[in-house]
Order: sequence, then C-alpha cells, then structure tokens
Amino acid sequence: MKNLFSVFFIALFAFASAQDSKESKESANRFFYELTFKPKKDSAKTDKVVTILDITDKNRSVYQDYTVIAQDSIMKVEIEAMQKAGMMKDLSKTLKSPKISARVYKSYPSMKVQYVDKIANGFTPSNIGYSEDIKFNWNILNDKQKIGEYNAQKATTEFGGRKWTAWFSTDLPFQDGPYKFFGLPGLIVKIEDDQKNYSWVLQGNKKVKDYTEYSYIENLMQAKGGKVNELTREKFEKTFNDFKKDPFASIRPMMTQEMLSKTVPGMDGTVGDMVKKQEKQYKDFYSANDNPIEISSSDQDKKKK
Repeated sequence: MKNLFSVFFIALFAFASAQDSKESKESANRFFYELTFKPKKDSAKTDKVVTILDITDKNRSVYQDYTVIAQDSIMKVEIEAMQKAGMMKDLSKTLKSPKISARVYKSYPSMKVQYVDKIANGFTPSNIGYSEDIKFNWNILNDKQKIGEYNAQKATTEFGGRKWTAWFSTDLPFQDGPYKFFGLPGLIVKIEDDQKNYSWVLQGNKKVKDYTEYSYIENLMQAKGGKVNELTREKFEKTFNDFKKDPFASIRPMMTQEMLSKTVPGMDGTVGDMVKKQEKQYKDFYSANDNPIEISSSDQDKKKK
C-alpha cells in the first residue's frame, strides 16, 4: 500500500532531474471520499485517509489516494529550494506517505475495471495490473436519507467476500463510486461493509481544469511506471506478494558496497543505512496491513467453516 519509493529516492531523483513532463491535458470532476478502514483483521483500531475519484472528460475515471497530490505545492517549493541550494535534503520530514499506492481505472461506458500498482524494477518503478469485467448485483431499496448535502437512496450488494450497503444520489449524474464500485443510477456517496472494515463517505467535490492523475513528484521523477504490464489476477497477486516480502530484491544487486558506504550531504547516515531503514519500514507496513478490501477465496472458505 505504501508509496513505492522512499523519500530518500524521491530526493535523489528530484535532485538529479528537474524535468516536468508534458502531457495532453484533460479536465475532471474530482470527488473526495474519506475512507475509514481497519488495517488489521483482528483489531478494532481504524485508520483514515482521503481518497479521490476523478471522473474525466476523456471517458474514464481514476480512483487513488489523495495524500501525495495534496502535498504538491509544498513539495514543489521544497524541491526547487533544494535544487537552487545544490544540497540534498531529507524529505521524510516534510512528505507524508500515502496509505494506498494502487490506482483503479474505469473505462466509460463499458465500465471495464483496471487495477494498477507499482513494483520496483531496479531503481525504476514499473506498473503491473489486471483488468476485470465486474457485474454488481445491486438490490435497490426504498430507504432514503440525506448524506451530507445530497439526497441519497439505499442499495445493497455482495462483493469481494463482503456484504456492502451503499447510498447513491441521482443529484450527481455519474454511475460510479470509490474503488471498483459502480452501476447505480447516481454517484455512490457512501458505502461500507456490514462489519465496518471499510467505509467511504463523500466529503466534497471540485472541478479540475488542467487534470493529471500523477502528482508533481511522480512527474518530476519520471516515475509514472510506464505502460502497464497486464497480468492475470492470479499472476498479479503473486508478483505483488513477492514484492511485499522483499521490496528491494531488484535494487539490491545494483547497490555496490562502495555506493552503500557513501554519505549524502544534507541527509543522515550512509546510503546503506537509509536503504536498511526503508526496507524495515516497508516490511513493518505490510505486516501491519492484513485486511484487504477483497477477501481472498481461501480466506472466504475459512470464514465459512
């Protein structure tokens, strides 16, 4: 779930390259959802993050964590100052890490869903993903209530081994919603599972004129991940699980002893110290999150027993 590259590597790439990539602009309706979730299966402790659903004028929607994008203006100032001074700076003191690294794309009007995440390919991020045609079997009920400023109606479905209750509003004429959810006669403004492991609530929206799905940092680092390596879902899950077990597997062979022993002006410790610290942070993070939105088929079988 965490951002693929450490803040150390962000600083390194940003210092080396100040090229902001140009891409064809589009506009988007951005919907902000507060996601409350339980990272651990057997714990009542919850965490929160703001996520966004961007519905663009190019017949698609993009769902992702808002954490890094929200810091764009701060990071732009920090990095420009770092480049001007000619001195590296530990951006971990400034940059908040996202809690979700995946993006979910939906193509209109087919609503084909593509789930994309990043893994390391040496020092370069690489996109891997899978596509699926999801058919939600919604049961639309007569119950109505106000969710925020919107008049909403209740609907239920089962998905990913969980039972979900959604509230949708025809005030917002988009048959879409957070994560992979879609298919109701209006935008989903609230959705949660019956155990309250995951709960999204719409907090607001705005129009984005010059839309890009990537943050300033990703553009600067040229770290968009390139063309998506489309895998079967089974192969995707195996590849991503292998990455979580050893996030630096593809980087380690490229790090010589001489490189690891170097110190970086403006940052604490050697490169090796920072690599070890980041590796521990990844492993601690992944071990602290064992409650995915979609329960695996094997875990679903265990629940039934």
